[in-house]
Amino acid sequence: MKPIKVMIVDDSAVVRQVLSAMLAEHPGIEVIGVAVDPLFALEKMQRQWPDVLVLDVEMPRMDGITFLKKLMAERPTPVVICSTLTEAGAQTTLQALAEGAVGIVSKPKLGLKQFLHDAADELVQAIQSAARANLRRLAPQAAVKLSADAILPATGQAMAQTTETLVAIGTSTGGTQALEAILTRLPRVCPGLVIVQHMPERFTAAFAERLNRLCQIEVLEARNGDRVMSGRALIAPGGRHMLLTRSGAQYQVEVRDGPPVSRHRPSVDVLFRSTARAAGGNALGIIMTGMGDDGARGLKEMREAGARTLAQDEDSCVVFGMPKEALKLGAVERVLPLGEIPVAILASMAGRR
Repeated sequence: MKPIKVMIVDDSAVVRQVLSAMLAEHPGIEVIGVAVDPLFALEKMQRQWPDVLVLDVEMPRMDGITFLKKLMAERPTPVVICSTLTEAGAQTTLQALAEGAVGIVSKPKLGLKQFLHDAADELVQAIQSAARANLRRLAPQAAVKLSADAILPATGQAMAQTTETLVAIGTSTGGTQALEAILTRLPRVCPGLVIVQHMPERFTAAFAERLNRLCQIEVLEARNGDRVMSGRALIAPGGRHMLLTRSGAQYQVEVRDGPPVSRHRPSVDVLFRSTARAAGGNALGIIMTGMGDDGARGLKEMREAGARTLAQDEDSCVVFGMPKEALKLGAVERVLPLGEIPVAILASMAGRR
């Protein structure tokens, strides 16, 4: 296989030097250039276009967000954001994700050189995932994965039909943009939503805050015991699993620690299995854009428990991985383009169609 061609755009000479040397040691990656800012990068990219850009946010002459918008409008290219993690920086990085970045690697202000060495594996994985982000055929992953059994046994039965419905959504690569497209179109009166978006710890709170400002509905990073209710979306916190539980006829979430499931924490499989057990036919399950197969088995369990199930269609996915795997398992009732999913969510309040 040809190596992944990478360009590094960062105004820090230390970052450019360390990342270049670090990535040069990986046989599957070729650093074809570095640039101190986006304008220099564009000059070099005209001569040789990279497969993946590793991009800083705060740079002279043109900031990373502006460059990202320009890139996605003119020639979409997989971008991994490598930025300093501060509260304000987290908001900026989330904006980058909303504009089309497919990965993030956080870097501290202090101890940068050592951190970059320690984070080598994380960056390599982010680059490899980004390089596949626009492909429809995903490379198989052979490593052993834990199933949702590690968090919640596959036993139990949901209660009978109730008047309160809810929606469980699972997504990964490309999901930040897709979720924004859906949630901003929902009115205040809509089913309660529980959402797993694969995202690093400490980023989900800022992501939820950003959506809360944009949406009519309330969007929160989930806390243990939060109630699922109409007009509210709860997003699983990065680094922890989120389960749906039932208290009488009402639903709430449990946020707990545990090992990664399907290589993720939070895991869509965990959320979907708990939803199958707690809500059964009172739920709508939606699996959306993302790499890998997290959520496919859980969605099947939801369907077997009587829930309605949807998948985002291939044309509107950044990566048609998770929906594709769910379709293979027979977990999906209907496949819809992204633009039709809000209508389907609202229709679920009126019962099964």
